[in-house]
Amino acid sequence: MSTVVQPCARCGARWAVQKTPMYWCPRCRGVLLSPASIDAPAERRNYRWVARRPDQRVRHAVPPAPQDKPAATPRYHATPRWGLQDPPPQQQPAPRRPLDRFVGWLGTLLVWTAAMFGVAAVAELLRYGVLLRNRTRLIHPAVLFFSDALVFVAGVLALVLALLTAVAAVGWLIETRRVAYAHAGRLDPRRARWLIAGCVVPVVNLLLPGVFLTELVADRPDPRALRAVRVWWAAWVFGGLLTVAALYWRTADSLQAKADGVMFTAFADLVAAGVTVLTLWVIRTVEGRDLRGRDRIARRWLNAVDPMVPVIEPVHPSGRDHRRAEEQGARESGSDNGAIEHPATGADAVDHAHEEVMAK
Repeated sequence: MSTVVQPCARCGARWAVQKTPMYWCPRCRGVLLSPASIDAPAERRNYRWVARRPDQRVRHAVPPAPQDKPAATPRYHATPRWGLQDPPPQQQPAPRRPLDRFVGWLGTLLVWTAAMFGVAAVAELLRYGVLLRNRTRLIHPAVLFFSDALVFVAGVLALVLALLTAVAAVGWLIETRRVAYAHAGRLDPRRARWLIAGCVVPVVNLLLPGVFLTELVADRPDPRALRAVRVWWAAWVFGGLLTVAALYWRTADSLQAKADGVMFTAFADLVAAGVTVLTLWVIRTVEGRDLRGRDRIARRWLNAVDPMVPVIEPVHPSGRDHRRAEEQGARESGSDNGAIEHPATGADAVDHAHEEVMAK
């Protein structure tokens, strides 16, 4: 009986089958073929041997890598500057708000509003003068037309400028509060719409603007801004009440009451001009500037005191001068007692003459 073997498909070694067939070659860990007799003919085997040359191994065809065409050498028509500049980082622009376009004109609007209220007050005074003149003489129609036109135009322009100034002031208040609270690391507790409502709604706008400004400057170490806000607040309330009284006075029926209403309106216009100037003063003070818009320079006042150590050292007499002073005192006391004074001779006389020259 022939031996049953399992040939290795990798190394060709034949391994005798002992009990059960094996799967892997003990030598090269290749796959073992199915068991068969060692002398079995080829037609009875379940495999066949194929002889190949060592250089005829099956290889996977690998497509050749595409070769890039050589690129041209880069050339520059001018000296490249892409590595020689280091521009600073650009800051992100702040978001634009609807009232920002009016905030930049706030100072100019305040000046023009104060001037127009002054013109309106002058127009009212001229009308009152026309009324006084009309008590005894007739007034030319052209003078009446000029007076009425001046009062109307000045009043309308003052009202329009006051509205534009109010819009700009509200925008300034919102932006200034936002910047102040952001500098302190917080958010403004009052929303923009509440600030606008507190500054626009009648009657309420007499009180809340002062509250908003007081919250803005209450924590500042410099008390000047808080004092300016309080002065402006009192003037603002007084001007508002005076405006309401002037509007109510126009409902009078008698001629004397209407004439007095002209003077009262002129006074109200002057107060409005003053309140406008105070508003400009408060805004400049909150911003740390003076009324003309210049930066305020801090001044420190110190008490002038004498130095602890004298600058000029006092003169101390030497030993010889001290002895001479004692002798002079003794001679003076001796002359007072009737003693004879001996004249100075030698070195003492020279020193005494030198002292007299120095004294002169």
